Amino acid sequence: MIRIKARAPTHQGHVHRPDRRPLRRALMLPTIWGALAVGYKLTCPLAQQDRLGARIATSAVFFAVGTGLILHVRRTLLRELSQARRVAGAAQSVLLRPPPPRVDGLSVAAAQLSADRGAAIGGDLYEAVATEHGVRVVMGDVRGHGLSAIGTVAALLGSFREAVHDEPALDQVLRRLDRALARHLRERARTEHPSSGLDPDTPVAEEFVTVLLLEITHDGEIHALNCGHPWPYLLSGARIEPLVRADPLPPLGPFPLPSDLPALHCGRLLPSETLVLFTDGAEDARDAGGRFFSLPTVLAEAAGGHCVTPQTILRKVFTALLRHTNGTPTDDVALLVLRNDRPPRPWAAGADADGQATACRGGAGGPAGLLRGS
Repeated sequence: MIRIKARAPTHQGHVHRPDRRPLRRALMLPTIWGALAVGYKLTCPLAQQDRLGARIATSAVFFAVGTGLILHVRRTLLRELSQARRVAGAAQSVLLRPPPPRVDGLSVAAAQLSADRGAAIGGDLYEAVATEHGVRVVMGDVRGHGLSAIGTVAALLGSFREAVHDEPALDQVLRRLDRALARHLRERARTEHPSSGLDPDTPVAEEFVTVLLLEITHDGEIHALNCGHPWPYLLSGARIEPLVRADPLPPLGPFPLPSDLPALHCGRLLPSETLVLFTDGAEDARDAGGRFFSLPTVLAEAAGGHCVTPQTILRKVFTALLRHTNGTPTDDVALLVLRNDRPPRPWAAGADADGQATACRGGAGGPAGLLRGS
């Protein structure tokens, strides 16, 4: 006789059943208190009397029970909220992890401010990775903001973190991001199909993402591909100017990428110079009178300080932005600051009397102008 031994269900076929023990424990104490209150009302002789003192005693009992229930529920909700925040913080550290303070000789600092109250992450994305091709940087902005855009952010960041090491050319990195976005939108379209009964926050047909890709080589050469994103600002001493003034490509999503996709040469990032990448939420922020936030003005004030570090620039910009919007920005804002702290090379810098690096800059027609491609 052959016996067939039943096998345990595999992980794929296992039906997860929620653990109801925490719910039972949370309901146990209110049930006991409620039973005691009802028992007091039905069995205690004092509760049956109609005198003023008996009524006061009965009211005090029920008030104490009600207060205890309220405090118990409040404590339970606060505990669950604290747990949810810890989970959200862990998810944020994996999805939009803070960059290391130094990446291949570049000092880096980044931060993001979500427009959704209570949300730590939103529709902005950034990353800086050291590769054999140089430091590759992405800054992006998903249409919409807050929690509804997190899925798109995760798809693009995951693709970028792999592509920067696999692809030798910057245009191939951008094409990988474009394909990752297309796959994500197809999956979302199937999930949000009318047959699923879900009401999408943002229709897939209207989804797009602005993306800026930078590659800073070991000798400071900057190459860029820009799909609808604001160009970063270059801080060189007291001068604040856009890195380039070329028109960007259309955002990813609505239109296919062109077959010919050469990266734009943007000159060199010389020692002690800083790049400030940002999303359009920074320059589109308005105050109560409808005036736009002046990011170049704030950057000029930050660059005029004695100790200009990426962290200092971030702190001053976000402080001024929150003051401008009265603490309530209407769109997600992300900033990524890169400062070249590599040792100066003979062609890039000289040393002053204090031994500090001084960039060899000329006028628009001199060597510096040629390095900028102007």
